[in-house]
Amino acid sequence: MKKVQTDNSFLSEKIKLRIENLPNKKRIRVLNAYNGDNAIWSYIQDIKKNISVIGIDIKKDKKKSLIGDNIKFLMTMDLSKFDIIDLDAYGCPIDQLEILFERRYNGIIFVTFIQSGMGNLPKKMLNRLGYTNKMIEKIPTIFSRNGFEKMKNYLSTYCVNYITCYNKNRKHYFVFKNNPE
Repeated sequence: MKKVQTDNSFLSEKIKLRIENLPNKKRIRVLNAYNGDNAIWSYIQDIKKNISVIGIDIKKDKKKSLIGDNIKFLMTMDLSKFDIIDLDAYGCPIDQLEILFERRYNGIIFVTFIQSGMGNLPKKMLNRLGYTNKMIEKIPTIFSRNGFEKMKNYLSTYCVNYITCYNKNRKHYFVFKNNPE
């Protein structure tokens, strides 16, 4: 039987991670960069009434979302208005993370990092770790090993020293507080 990609795999773990890492504030503002059906944050909003969510989704049929490419929105929005940015992607949201680091976003970031099979890791991430494009192109599979370790090393280059994480096979759900200096 073929495995099918589904929205909100491991929903209970994702919800628990978010609830356990909410900031202690009267009003919490969330930017959900991969909004989809907003299942995670809708559930949390039912429990915690002080959360407002703005979602972004590429699909035009999604209600209550800004429609379009989240990269364009992340590059132009005032990110300081958000306490949390959620990057619950189907792979590795490296482009989105790069934007948050470059724009010096100060807040909580939730990330879903999925490396399927021997899926290649993003060149941007590997380049930041010191691997050259020439090295990567010569033997791409060697750089696909230990993907999550490479992700943690990538984060450390931006002074992220602590993450809270749930791991399910090659799916990693984690959160960290970005505090650029």
